[in-house]
Formats: sequence, structure tokens, C-alpha cells
Amino acid sequence: MMMIVVADMTIITAINMADSAHLPLAIWLSPAFPVGAFAYSHGLEWAVECGDVHDAASLSAWIHDLLLLGSGRNDAVLVAASHSSARDAKALAEINELALALAPSRERHLETAQQGTAFVTAMRTSWPCAALDALNGATAYPVALGAAAGAHDLPLAATLEHFLLAFTANLVSAAVRLGPIGQTDGQRVTAGALPAIQETARFAVSSTLDDLGSATIRADLFSMQHETQYSRLFRS
Repeated sequence: MMMIVVADMTIITAINMADSAHLPLAIWLSPAFPVGAFAYSHGLEWAVECGDVHDAASLSAWIHDLLLLGSGRNDAVLVAASHSSARDAKALAEINELALALAPSRERHLETAQQGTAFVTAMRTSWPCAALDALNGATAYPVALGAAAGAHDLPLAATLEHFLLAFTANLVSAAVRLGPIGQTDGQRVTAGALPAIQETARFAVSSTLDDLGSATIRADLFSMQHETQYSRLFRS
């Protein structure tokens, strides 16, 4: 009887450890982690201003396209590439250079570089690893996250899902603050985005940098138009 109990406890402990392995991701991608994500709308503020996003349905469609066809998809590819290159400083530097160059507007460049650099700074004091020591100067956010997750041996699939969920949640939060939807609709939009999050994460797991590409030109143009928006809450 004692052997059965020990075996059962071993199984339970293994399950609990597997569940808790993702806790660092929940911490790093929490709104409380000091990267300043709340200050950016990713061009959504202009989409609300001109009426493209005006209710839950239009916001859901906007986010769905970004996840499957736009910046969400590309950032997931960059996370995956950085995750696999976490112990190769030269490769990480090249991926980071590419990620920064891909930003389609000044504000989107600011958004990824400011968040990525802030992430590296915070991580160096609380979750240090050699991968982040290799990233100096402006760092794209998905590159910083992917490198840290890879260096800490966190599973890629979970890293991608957490990252894309945080990306979605930040857009929903921005939409709530801008006014076209309330908090209840915001939760519905987030829940409705889960299939697209999972699909993009599955794709990115086996992706390479050759899979980078975007078809959300309107979102890119809106991020440029936001630069001269007269009255605004967000930095992008």
C-alpha cells in the first residue's frame, strides 16, 4: 500500500511541476511586468478614430487578421526563431536586426524597441540569463521574449500561446479605454480570439524566418497615420 501511495504522489508531483513550468511566462507577460505595453495601441487608436473599429465584431475581426495575417503572426515567427537561437549570440543579433527593420512605421518601431529593451532591463535583474546579456541596445520585444524563454528552457508552444494572448489582451484593453466596447464585450472578444491564437502558435512552432510576411496593409498604414493624429491616448 505504501508503494502505491508513493507512486501516486510521484505522478501528482510530476503533474503539478508540469503545470507550474509555465508560471514564468504568466509573470513576464502580465500587465504588471514593467515593459509599458499599456501605452501602445498598435495603430488601433486610429482605427477607432476613423470608424474601422467601432464595436465588438469589428474589433474581433481586426485582431483576428493581425493574429493570422499580420504583426501577431510575424512576431510569433520571431519569438520561435529567437527561442531556438537563445544560445547563439550571433544569430540572436541578426534576428533582432531583422525584427527592428521589419517595423512598418516609426511608432511601431518605437513600440517593439521600447518594450523589448524594457523587458531585457527588467529580466537582467530578476531572471538573468546569457541570452539577454548578448542583446545590447534596442531590442525587439518578440526577440527578447523568445530568447529569454529559450534560455530558461520554457516550452516553445506555451511561450507562443502566452505571448499571443498577451498581445490580444493588450489590444482589447486599448479598445476598452478608447470607448467602442465595454469590459464585458472585451472578455467576449478575448475568448473569441483563442482559436486564432492557437492556430498561429501551432504554425509558428515549426516556422522559419522565411515564413515572415504580412497582408494587413491597412493596419500598417493606420500606424503611420497615428503619428499625426491630433488627439490621442497612446504612443502608437
